[in-house]
Amino acid sequence: MLNRRALVAALPLVVVSGAGQAASQAAAPPLTVYKTASCGCCRGWITAMGRAGFAAKIVTLDDISPVWRRRGVPDELSSCHVAEIGGYVLVGHIPPADVRRLLKEKPKALGLTVPGMPFGSPGMERPDGRTEPYETLLLSPGGRTRVFARHG
Repeated sequence: MLNRRALVAALPLVVVSGAGQAASQAAAPPLTVYKTASCGCCRGWITAMGRAGFAAKIVTLDDISPVWRRRGVPDELSSCHVAEIGGYVLVGHIPPADVRRLLKEKPKALGLTVPGMPFGSPGMERPDGRTEPYETLLLSPGGRTRVFARHG
């Protein structure tokens, strides 16, 4: 049972823990997301990224394909939205944990992609909870990929 003295003693720990969480979220580089106005699943992915501590600047375009092509992403690896963070390109419904890992490890790569729109990926959740296995791919120049993470 907590008494007043124990509560006062524990208060600095609570404050420090909260400050540490805010500092780690503030440490995430800016996230710029390019999407079309009509895409609802993109909003779902942006919400998932926001919950994970990434603050998104949203740029709405009629056609996002020039953005991924400019960054060297082949059309077959594209998706419904493209984002840029920390010098990397993010294409599709990439889990926030994969983005954090990318930013921590800093591999020599263009970025990450989750081609298609797999059920259960962030922003592609289904009301019935159905999911499908998918992979996050590390994208290298020239369109080469390797599996970065497996999900589902």
